[in-house]
Amino acid sequence: MAPAAITLAAEAPKLSSANTGFMLICSALVLLMTPGLAFFYGGMVRVKSTLNMLMMSFVSIGIVTILWVLYGFSLAFGSSNGFIGYDSHWLGMSNVGLTELWPGYTIPVFVFMVFQMMFAVITPALISGAIADRVKFSAWALFVALWLTVVYVPVAHWVWGADGWAYKLGVIDFAGGTAVHINAGAGALGVILVIGKRVGFKKDPMRPHSLPLVMLGAGLLWFGWFGFNAGSWLGNDDGVGALMFVNTQVATAAAMLAWLAYEKIRHGAFTTLGAASGAVAGLVAITPSGGAVSPLGAIAVGAIAGVACAAAVGLKFKFGYDDSLDVVGVHMVGGIIGSLLIGFFATGKGQSAATGVFYGDHSFTQLWKQFAGVGAVLGYSLVASAVLAFLLDKTLGMRVTEDEEVSGIDQAEHAETAYDFSGTGGGVIGSVSAPALAGTSKKVDA
Repeated sequence: MAPAAITLAAEAPKLSSANTGFMLICSALVLLMTPGLAFFYGGMVRVKSTLNMLMMSFVSIGIVTILWVLYGFSLAFGSSNGFIGYDSHWLGMSNVGLTELWPGYTIPVFVFMVFQMMFAVITPALISGAIADRVKFSAWALFVALWLTVVYVPVAHWVWGADGWAYKLGVIDFAGGTAVHINAGAGALGVILVIGKRVGFKKDPMRPHSLPLVMLGAGLLWFGWFGFNAGSWLGNDDGVGALMFVNTQVATAAAMLAWLAYEKIRHGAFTTLGAASGAVAGLVAITPSGGAVSPLGAIAVGAIAGVACAAAVGLKFKFGYDDSLDVVGVHMVGGIIGSLLIGFFATGKGQSAATGVFYGDHSFTQLWKQFAGVGAVLGYSLVASAVLAFLLDKTLGMRVTEDEEVSGIDQAEHAETAYDFSGTGGGVIGSVSAPALAGTSKKVDA
């Protein structure tokens, strides 16, 4: 993600209608990812939790949008210190001119703000997959608001703010490996360690109820991710965004194939769930690294992430933490891998001159910077998220009752069900000629 740049007054950029239009399209693509995530997660849960899973993503759109305009953008991207930003000019966004440019770039502040808004929307929504089936909707909504404020906003400032400590250190995160994926994955781990396991974890079958829905969601995520990644260079003037676009496709394909190969060797089958999960793992891993590596490097990043994430999702059964939809195994692990591999595969010919170990950095300089960024975000998000979950659990109560969980959280929290079959199979809805069915000319109900 390109933060504000410092330019001389004589070199002040002018508004570019091409870059502005491109970034508006990218913003819409990133927004589409959250409904895509809702379908992806919604298909992975049991039928009795489908609507709740959809709603946990959709409510994030509403809550984060309002808070981002009120204060989130100001705290994340204003200039103050290395840990948190502030700019009173951006509180409420009511004093921003229509053609006021984001410093150093050719797009309006409004465009940069709304693009960043979509990142802020999807990040807490990612956490919802780890706590499926068992959390009160009201508690989740409050958690989203608090987590955005306490966790996402500071981390986004560290990584992407012009005076953020991680950015000034030289940590590379093109589009959110640390700020989005490690942040959400570590946050998910912190929450599930507090609220505990689902009823029947490791005993009852908890298979996805709709794999076509999962594949639809994965497809929407893949499509929207081009805006997520390529748009993060904030323009099309030097080819870096094009490199990121190519690497996004390449790494995702490599990760999907690697995951499928792993599960065929390990479990004896190529599954649709594996294909969808592998694609997401590749998207996650290339998010921080795609502007720094070559397409060949992207193949390596994707393949490594595909195998590593496929292996990581089984750790929940070994260690006993109930990560319902593998947010930790895919997003946290994938984000860590993608961020650290920059230290090996960065060519110095993409977004910056920084190189990795395989391209001459034998002092491991960039690798250590990546470790610093990864470790700080992981540790802060894990602890802060666990504290928020603990406080909410001790006050409002985070979980539904055991009876509500067993009978179905959709009915308990939303008074609805995802699929209504009450209108099928009864009454005369048509007639067919009977000879093919019963050897007579009598009409029968279909």
